Amino acid sequence: MSESPVPATPASVGTLVAGATRRLAGDEARAEAERLLAHALGVNTTWLYLHRDDTPPAERAAEFERLLQRRIAGEPVAYLLGHRGFWRFDLQVTPATLIPRPETERLVELALDRLPVDAAVRVADLGTGTGAIALAIAHERPRAHVVATDASEAALDVARENARVLGLSRVEFRRGDWLSPLAGERFDLIASNPPYIADDDKHLRQGDLRFEPRSALASGSDGLDDIRRIAADAPGHLNPDGWLLIEHGWEQGEAVRALFRAHGFEEVHTAQDWEQRDRVTLGRMP
Repeated sequence: MSESPVPATPASVGTLVAGATRRLAGDEARAEAERLLAHALGVNTTWLYLHRDDTPPAERAAEFERLLQRRIAGEPVAYLLGHRGFWRFDLQVTPATLIPRPETERLVELALDRLPVDAAVRVADLGTGTGAIALAIAHERPRAHVVATDASEAALDVARENARVLGLSRVEFRRGDWLSPLAGERFDLIASNPPYIADDDKHLRQGDLRFEPRSALASGSDGLDDIRRIAADAPGHLNPDGWLLIEHGWEQGEAVRALFRAHGFEEVHTAQDWEQRDRVTLGRMP
């Protein structure tokens, strides 16, 4: 990304967007510039098109420049804006949480396919982060009781606030590592998007991943340590015919299927994401 000087004279909305687009990199440069400027001005992106010849107040233009400099330094747009769209929601995000990604909506869809609409089912979401999975399921299955766990109290604070804003009071949040807060309880479905990147993966030092919590990204030398633990412990917390669904890396499908089968799961298979890559492995307890 290359920088250009801050305009010495007041610039219009259109000029600010064009200049920021040149300074940012990638296919999303213009979209990112528009989102950051809209945030700085307290408007939506449609407003920018309708007012492209307007000149924003100097203090708002300065705030936009500060956001732009942080994005040029690599900070994720979601952290700069404080929110990220997921499912039907706009979720609060902070540097304490993983940024929800579109691929995880595939996990939600697969979970909903296995949860009856009008039954009082019990669901667990492990490592909930922003609460994205738990809240999406609770929204779509009104009679479900959803328990969401996370080892990070800061992440749980974000998830609780998202639940409050969305009015989803049926989600229960508990602090603890994976299934440890669920002692003695059983569920009809357990879902998780755990860390699955290898500790030494170069991508952890690139792009947005540099700013996200490492504990939510990396898991051992092959990225499977947390998945191994979940696959081993989940059978003791599932009802008969209960399902386990785990999101993972696109090259890990075969290894995760083997873990599921080793711990007694049946109907084990891996579903692909929208780019036709292995993304979610599922298994049913007999």
